[in-house]
Amino acid sequence: MHPKTINTSPASHLQRTNNFNLCRLVLAILVIVSHGPELIDGNRHRELLTQLFHTISFGEFAVDGFFLISGYLITQSWHETPQAFSFLKKRVLRIFPAFIAWSLISAVIVGPLAADPRYFFQFDIPAFAKGMLALQVPQVPPVFVGSHYPLINGSMWTISYEFYCYLAILAFGIFGLLRHRASWLSTTLILLALNVLHNFGVQTTCFGFCDLVNPIYRLSMFFFAGGCFFLYRDSLRYEKKFLIVLIPLLLAALFSIRTAEIALATLGGYLLFYFALARIPVLSYFNKLPDVSYGLYLSAWPVTKLLILFYPEISAPTLVPLTTLICIIFGAASWYVVEKPFLKLKNWQGSRPSAINAT
Repeated sequence: MHPKTINTSPASHLQRTNNFNLCRLVLAILVIVSHGPELIDGNRHRELLTQLFHTISFGEFAVDGFFLISGYLITQSWHETPQAFSFLKKRVLRIFPAFIAWSLISAVIVGPLAADPRYFFQFDIPAFAKGMLALQVPQVPPVFVGSHYPLINGSMWTISYEFYCYLAILAFGIFGLLRHRASWLSTTLILLALNVLHNFGVQTTCFGFCDLVNPIYRLSMFFFAGGCFFLYRDSLRYEKKFLIVLIPLLLAALFSIRTAEIALATLGGYLLFYFALARIPVLSYFNKLPDVSYGLYLSAWPVTKLLILFYPEISAPTLVPLTTLICIIFGAASWYVVEKPFLKLKNWQGSRPSAINAT
């Protein structure tokens, strides 16, 4: 079904007409689709998107999409409530509770199942606590020894970068730069240019600050691009006729590692928000469902690794849907038991809840 009308009105009118909940769910599932065969094989030779374009994986595609959506929604969050304490409180309540919960689950439940009996004797509690509060992959004794990618929860590495992007919004807001959207656009263009330099092999290092290998430059590029789609929402026209040109251009760009990420941040961003902001009545049901994407994302890696550990002959076509089903259940549990109760605290001291659940 084609989108009937694109809604670019303020957030208060978007609650029942946007498709962000569905978008996040699909992106989280794509991470499982990507990681499944790669964690079995130890390489990407069976990863579907890599097979097609030989540039990026579905996992990278999904993370890029998450940062685009976050850039849009978190910029919107500041726009609705431009108060530093309220903004930071919302972001902390959205990110930390589920991250801490899944860090503890990974360390206390998954770890012993994936390690030798000396696991708890080797456990460094201060290092674990420090890493958890810094939104790092849980620091635990060796797990999944002898397997491909022996990490207890390899997907968690992106969360700290997401929070850094939240702090960038906070800084722009405090200094009044978001009142002049050209400053945000200028920063986005700089990040896009740095990505081009990196993809063309330019080595840029400035005392470790401008090391373009650092993922912060790629991920913040997508985040800032998403913010641009919000800040310039009054100037953008989401029309079906543009898709005839944009989709072929994006597909062509994905065949080159030099253009794939730039195209995803710009052309891909347009297509993503075209769908996310479209009024599609048949999909409105997803807005009534819990937002399981964060818990699904945080649980996917350990569930996948444990299934491979205990069923070493499992095939990718079995692993992926089984992991998806289990993690949707865990995602729902994470939402109802951890995320939703903490999100209610956003209203403390009269803070007004956003109409869209920003992640």
